[in-house]
Amino acid sequence: MDERDDKNKVIKRYTLIVVATFLVGLAIVLRTSYTMFANNNYWKKVAARYEIDSLAVHPLRGNITACDGQLLATTLPEYKLYMDFKADGLVKKDTLLTNHWDDISLSLHELFPDKSASYFKARLKEGYRKKRRYHMIYPYRISYMDYLELKEIPFFKRGSNNSGLIAEKIENRNKPFGSLAERTIGDVFKQSGKARSGLELSFDSVLRGKEGVRHLRKVKNSFLSIIDKEAVNGLDVVTTIDVEIQDIAEKVLKDKLKEINANYGSAIVMEVETGEIKAIVNLDKVADSVYVENINHAFGDLMDPGSTFKTASLLVALDDGYTTPSDSIDTGDGEKLMYGSYMRDHNHHRGGYGVISTTQALMYSSNVAVSAIIDRAYHDQPEKFVEGLYRLGLTEDYKIPLSDYNVARIRMPNKETWYKTTLAWMSIGYETMVPPIAILTFYNAVANNGVLLRPRLVKALASNGEIVEEYPVDVIRKSIASDKAIGQIQEMLYKVVNEKGGLGKPAGNPYFHVSGKTGTAQVSQGKAGYKTGRRKYLVSFAGYFPSEAPKYSCIVSIQKDGYASGGTMAGDAFGRIAERIYAKHLHTDLSQAVDSDAVFVPEILKGNMTYAANVLNRLGINSDINDFINEDDYITWGKSEIKDGLLIFNEMDLDTTGHNVPDVRGMGARDAVYILENLGLNVRLEGSGKVKSQSIPPGQKARKGNYITLKMRH
Repeated sequence: MDERDDKNKVIKRYTLIVVATFLVGLAIVLRTSYTMFANNNYWKKVAARYEIDSLAVHPLRGNITACDGQLLATTLPEYKLYMDFKADGLVKKDTLLTNHWDDISLSLHELFPDKSASYFKARLKEGYRKKRRYHMIYPYRISYMDYLELKEIPFFKRGSNNSGLIAEKIENRNKPFGSLAERTIGDVFKQSGKARSGLELSFDSVLRGKEGVRHLRKVKNSFLSIIDKEAVNGLDVVTTIDVEIQDIAEKVLKDKLKEINANYGSAIVMEVETGEIKAIVNLDKVADSVYVENINHAFGDLMDPGSTFKTASLLVALDDGYTTPSDSIDTGDGEKLMYGSYMRDHNHHRGGYGVISTTQALMYSSNVAVSAIIDRAYHDQPEKFVEGLYRLGLTEDYKIPLSDYNVARIRMPNKETWYKTTLAWMSIGYETMVPPIAILTFYNAVANNGVLLRPRLVKALASNGEIVEEYPVDVIRKSIASDKAIGQIQEMLYKVVNEKGGLGKPAGNPYFHVSGKTGTAQVSQGKAGYKTGRRKYLVSFAGYFPSEAPKYSCIVSIQKDGYASGGTMAGDAFGRIAERIYAKHLHTDLSQAVDSDAVFVPEILKGNMTYAANVLNRLGINSDINDFINEDDYITWGKSEIKDGLLIFNEMDLDTTGHNVPDVRGMGARDAVYILENLGLNVRLEGSGKVKSQSIPPGQKARKGNYITLKMRH
């Protein structure tokens, strides 16, 4: 009986355990089902507080560089500074802040001296009193280097959760060379970072890269960022622009525009052999003697080109065999009635040129002679003349990667818009719409013995210094005309500049030969035409240098009111650009310049003595510079003085790696720019020679991204 009772008790206990286990399991299943289905939305909201999905990881925008790798546009991080006075660390232990107002404020003042310690103290106290979560403590953006220094302040070294520091990162597009080639490089919108114009817009798809994806997961009291897909940084765009040539062209053009009070001007420099655009300048007048990059006139202006077009007209006639350089044309007294309208030369009020040759027609820029040659040859077959212009590549679409680039418009003869006078006026550069880049590309082909090249503004796309895609030299036509015709027009363009009577003489130079053609065209005033109020003119000069072995071609175009001259205005600017470019590429034996009977002691600018040593050794000038140079160092900084006819060198106390702006007065541009750019400063140069003054005094803190202006004097 007892055994049976014990057995029943055991069965009951097991049954109870099984039932209890079953009920607990059932409860778990029911609770799980309830959580999964009935209360699904609630728990999703809870989870969302601990994890944030699918946030964008922004890539770094690619750089735009010059042909030698110098940065024309780059992205630099900047920061806005705020404090969260409800941060956990400040709430739990605010005495670290309230007991050290003065220390923290003084540290901020030392880092940002433009604001006083009392200013920072007031800002901190205001935010603390109002318990703000997003309180600005400094009104300006700061650089990355300043941000790193800020985090070294003892209070902020505690971390953002304990100090309340909020640094809002902003990617800022920066142009190290300021306004240099600004219109070509383009811009991005500051707030959105989206491309706005220029190469920034044209190559936006490769510059901006590809966004990545991340999500945030809350761990304890902070969010941990987890990368799901890495961002792909943008590629670099390597342009053909040469910073030195760009700087030369910009300075010369700006000086000329100020001198003649012009409305605007443009200049393009192209390398003959490759078609690479080495400089492109567009300057508009915005105030008295103030010119800025505004509109892309060089690539976009569709206007009557004027007399620079006469070269194309005569080349077509030479190539078709309708004239020769020595043919005679009677220009009479400089005025000729052509189909009811008078064609006039610029000297018609002085009696004209009389009988001249085809070569002289180009030299003197005779409207009467050129129009007579073309009208006589093509009046009954104008299509052949226009086809000849097309053959020269003037209307070719060069596919230049800029949104404001326009293709030239030269119309074919038709009943609606072709009149008896059209051919004659078209031959001298009217009734056509041709941008300066098309005229220059044609002249570049003449300099290149007839080979027509596509203008190149971008050389390659690169990533971390490695070429990803290259844009090679592109030959559009192997020859725009016969070798004979090209040779004839080359000789004629040479005489325009280098022979007596040629209107291109202002573009010439006594040390090397220039070939080219002047242009002066009256600008149409819309519906009012050419006869209204104060007349506007477009003056230009297109050509190449040196004539015997052309290295560069160039066009200068200037628009102004009143009196205008293509030779003395645009031609003179062309000549100055050519001279300065030529000087930079001139290689001569310096020893030949030394007078053996004279004691020659040159002035040596302070700076990098390694360069000075090379020059002095080649000139054979005795000095102690070789003993002074430290061969183990890449650069030896020093200065010199002349004592008793001897050069004495001394070491220069120059800290090029510190945080303060050094004294670069007395240096040349190369050394001064090298030192200051290595400190993260953006350098602007005014004038030429050696540095006479600097806008940021020596000893002041060097803040990365700030601009410093160096005034140069000889």
